[in-house]
Amino acid sequence: MKNWPGYVLVFWLLAVFFAHAFDLAPNRIGLDHILQPPGALAWLGHDDLGRNILSRILAGAQVSVTVALVVTAITLSFGVTVGLVAGYFGGWVDRVLMHVTDVFLAFPGILLAIAFAAVLGPGLNNLVLALCLTSWVGYARLTRAQALSLRGRQHVQAAESLGATTPRIMLRHMLPLLAAPLVVEATYSIAGLVIAEASLSFLGLGIQAPQASWGSMLRDGVRYMLVAPHYVLAVGLSLMSLVLAVNVLGDTLRDKLDVKNVN
Repeated sequence: MKNWPGYVLVFWLLAVFFAHAFDLAPNRIGLDHILQPPGALAWLGHDDLGRNILSRILAGAQVSVTVALVVTAITLSFGVTVGLVAGYFGGWVDRVLMHVTDVFLAFPGILLAIAFAAVLGPGLNNLVLALCLTSWVGYARLTRAQALSLRGRQHVQAAESLGATTPRIMLRHMLPLLAAPLVVEATYSIAGLVIAEASLSFLGLGIQAPQASWGSMLRDGVRYMLVAPHYVLAVGLSLMSLVLAVNVLGDTLRDKLDVKNVN
């Protein structure tokens, strides 16, 4: 089972992109099925309102993966731009941008996200905005460090001497060499964002009822852990499997893309 992370990721991606093709009805209430254990008609049982837990887990997976991918795309673009500008120009530009970055780094990311979410209010759009405001600094620091070492390379100096514009130098001569570490960083970021989305929803600052979210499902399931352990276990194991698979994939990519490991 060496390739199990890939199988897990394929399963969740299929669940995210094709779950809408089935009549899941994650919000359908069934008062005669409240907290029923897993059975033939509901493989993971029912929750405190009689809703199908499997349907709500698949709907929650759509929310978590969508939020993680959207936030990663936005923060990757912004963080890489900040890091490239700071590393390439240096001087006061570098100092100003890195001082701003250090301010965000001075606070734990999840606490800063909680603060922004509390100020902006609950909801999907505000959740995405709060995570974007706190997740770009890692890309900026990584890109800046790599850009500082690349701007003195001969191919960059040759491009400058031939009159290439600054955006062209950044995009054509520097950014491709940053792809490997950025891909690895983005992979780890996706796993962290899935946990962050669940954490904010668990605290009531993210996805709101009746929309399904793994965090809010965990919050509701904890109250019935002694009488209906299947509720919280199903959601917790789903969250763990996705995050663990993404982290293992990140480790694999790091080993594959590390030039020190190339024979």
